[in-house]
Amino acid sequence: MIHLFSYGTLQQPGVQMASFGRLLKGAPDALPGWKKEMVEITDAEVFAQSGERFHPIVVPGAAGDEVEGLVFEITAEELASADRYEVNDYKRIAVTLKSGLEAFAYVKA
Repeated sequence: MIHLFSYGTLQQPGVQMASFGRLLKGAPDALPGWKKEMVEITDAEVFAQSGERFHPIVVPGAAGDEVEGLVFEITAEELASADRYEVNDYKRIAVTLKSGLEAFAYVKA
């Protein structure tokens, strides 16, 4: 299984159903050394799925910063679906979470 860290709209049931065809079960975790900002979403399909014009996005922060979220176990096919959902403002990177778990996260491109 692949681990995906989410701090935003990928936690929403409607986005999960549209992107993965199922609801995901997540465990609380955090992304150390990053901080959250907001980005305006101009992609009509993504806006329709989330219902939100502004989405959170993470950028490098100070050593004491961290972003709380959920870590999900997903398949490679579901990761590809998440890639399609995220707009060009985001890029997927490998991260180490506060728990020590290795995961993917979408950060500011």
